[in-house]
Amino acid sequence: MIDQLILLLPAASLASAVLIMLTRGAIGRRAAQVSVVGGTVSFLIAVALLIAALSGQDNSRLELAGSWGSLLFDPLGVLMGVLITGISLLVRVYSVRYMAEEPGYPRFFVLLDLMTAALLVMVAAGDLITLLISWHLIGVLLYFLLGHDTRSGSAYRYGFWTFITYRLGDLPLVLAAVVLYTTYGTWSLPGIFDALAANPDAETYFGLPAAEFVAALIALAAFARSAQFLLHTWLPYTMDGPTPVSALMHAGIVNAGGFLINRFAPVFAHTEHTLHWVFVVGLATAVIGSVLMLSQHDIKKSLGYSTMGQMGFMIMECGAGAFALAIFHLIAHGLFKGTLFLSAGSIIGQARRNDGVPKEDLYTFIVERRSARNRPPWLLMAVITLAIPVIVLVLTHLAVAPNLLRNQGVEVLLLFGWVTGAQLIFTTYNLGSQNPWRLLTLIVSSFTIVVVGYTLISHAFELFLYPDHELTDRLYEAAAIDFGWFVALVVLTSVVIVVGWLRAFYTERGRRGGMRPPSHWWRNFHALISRELHIIDIYTVITRTLLAASSRINVWLRWG
Repeated sequence: MIDQLILLLPAASLASAVLIMLTRGAIGRRAAQVSVVGGTVSFLIAVALLIAALSGQDNSRLELAGSWGSLLFDPLGVLMGVLITGISLLVRVYSVRYMAEEPGYPRFFVLLDLMTAALLVMVAAGDLITLLISWHLIGVLLYFLLGHDTRSGSAYRYGFWTFITYRLGDLPLVLAAVVLYTTYGTWSLPGIFDALAANPDAETYFGLPAAEFVAALIALAAFARSAQFLLHTWLPYTMDGPTPVSALMHAGIVNAGGFLINRFAPVFAHTEHTLHWVFVVGLATAVIGSVLMLSQHDIKKSLGYSTMGQMGFMIMECGAGAFALAIFHLIAHGLFKGTLFLSAGSIIGQARRNDGVPKEDLYTFIVERRSARNRPPWLLMAVITLAIPVIVLVLTHLAVAPNLLRNQGVEVLLLFGWVTGAQLIFTTYNLGSQNPWRLLTLIVSSFTIVVVGYTLISHAFELFLYPDHELTDRLYEAAAIDFGWFVALVVLTSVVIVVGWLRAFYTERGRRGGMRPPSHWWRNFHALISRELHIIDIYTVITRTLLAASSRINVWLRWG
């Protein structure tokens, strides 16, 4: 029964696409109804598979074509299947009216159904060939979806930009598949993982350690697909495509990098240095994406950079060894970002009619740039800001898993949780209120509830996705660095944060109304951020140089 459901999961969306394609002339606008029905069937099948996995059904592998064409039934695949089918169904329903006036109405739903089927095959792929085919098809279908409006030159341009970036990211994954097959002699993913566990020190070309080399290649493929820094430019510039496509892309497709790393978790468990670089790249992407998001005036582009920052944080969680936490993050972010994209138009329309901003403390601080008069003592608030998040985070994690804090990765994530909580309380201090202690109590209570829920759910995800505690321990060990360096980095970071917060509080204390003119350094930094670090300008120069060089070569060859 499970094997039949696994096969029907992508087949329902594929059948919907084929039916619309064959009967598009007869059904016309009813193509949307066919697509919604197909999406509903896929979602119900995914939910049934998830229930089976939660009830303790053993993992299985359905073979369709011998050495390739296999599908897996496992917790990771079915959980991602529910996310994909759920978001895809919402996008279908939203598109029924949104795309009604667009040309190529049936074609859009065909592409949407094919994309859903390709995503479902990718998350359930049981061998390298099936994974590579679906991985490649996702990029091709996304190109056609982004360029659905053939009249838009910018949509075509940035759709092609996305296609090229995806193709560059495909090369490392293809090479990783070749290395795995030549090293272990099988295309089957479970077979590869078993062989790797039996011989973790196997070497490949040029005497390189197979696990380390393959993990690095997989990480590179994930970086391109999840818009990590320097490979991120396609993501915020693909907003000229239809809004439903943006929602599906930011809520589902861009998460493929986090899924890929989790799918190959047994490979990363036998590495020594790869997860360190994954952490660094994710951290840089998270910081840069968040900063660039704040400088945008276009709501959809701001959401694009927000997604970049969140993808960086997700990759950083993988680099810290918290693979299951990254899956929970991508699911929560997918649902949240999909909702934002699908409601962006309504929000813009409401803002044009009425800004809806009350003339209270929040409006006074953000719009008029004036601070409220009632404030607690700055030094007391500084201590509260730094101490309360630490207490809440540590006690919550100790209550869930007493031995959890022995992992460096968890401690790193706690450090970032501390920074986030401190930022929240500091913002509360800046806003001010007629009753500041009441507002502070509400903020701290909300923060505690969020942390407790986040910790409990992430712990449950780890138990569900990785019931083998030996694997999770190896992942944390692979992400760990030398203890002396780790302590030094944590202490140094903590000191910098504490000094920074105290200076910020002291500055707020010394402010006497009004806004100080920005410094020369601040103006230069703002100019750099507003130009998006000049990354696009650099790529434009490189593109023009390559085109000019290719023109010269073409002329030279014709002369020859």
